[in-house]
Amino acid sequence: KMPASIPEADSRHRASAAFSLSFLSLVFSITAFSSSYWCEGTRKVAKPFCKGDTKGDLCIRFNSPEGNNSQAVQYIWETGDDKFVEKKFHAGIWYSCEEMINEDGEKCRSFISLTPASDRGVLWLSIVAELLYVVLLLTGNILMSVEICYYSSVIDGLKINAFSAVVTVLAGLLGMVAHMMYTTVFQMTVNLGPEDWRPHTWDYGWSYGLAWTSFACCMAAAVTTINKYTKTILEFKHKRKKLERSFRIQYKFPDP
Repeated sequence: KMPASIPEADSRHRASAAFSLSFLSLVFSITAFSSSYWCEGTRKVAKPFCKGDTKGDLCIRFNSPEGNNSQAVQYIWETGDDKFVEKKFHAGIWYSCEEMINEDGEKCRSFISLTPASDRGVLWLSIVAELLYVVLLLTGNILMSVEICYYSSVIDGLKINAFSAVVTVLAGLLGMVAHMMYTTVFQMTVNLGPEDWRPHTWDYGWSYGLAWTSFACCMAAAVTTINKYTKTILEFKHKRKKLERSFRIQYKFPDP
């Protein structure tokens, strides 16, 4: 009985590994989809005029204490790059936020409204693909959990295994397309977006890395599931050949 239990235990381990990878992929994808740190960077903006007793390097100072007096001659001390300040910003699929100058908190705007009209359709396709990616991952997780917890026969388990493999592969392909479409839309928005939003420097953030990590986990889960299905089929074929061989031996050399 011991050798017969080893393939079953190995099959359970593979199913558990596939479920764990698929679950991680689902958590990562939901976290990335709902966050706004796909891209981070800085914007170079002109400093505002200092008001009242405001001090510091984040506003433009005058030599006259009467800043509101239009009759007084005012001299701006800052020249060249000193007139500008860099504000940090971060953007995601849903919205873009940037820090406020001389104030606490952030100012957020819808990223869809910032996207050029010609690329807005691609952004919506990316959003739909991301949603389908999450839905298919959730479906794959449910199927894998059903396979691990309960199935009436080995054949039913194989059917569930095959269906979960197909769903997970489709999810991975949709996720890859969605991430690539968003990357294209963001780059076009950087070049053609509103003047009051275009970043001075930018790079991909942790949410973007998390989204691609989710894709990697999804494909790893798909490969593990397909490998488990293929190995089970091969074991069935091997057992069937052994059974047929034993029947032939019994037929040719019957016991007395």
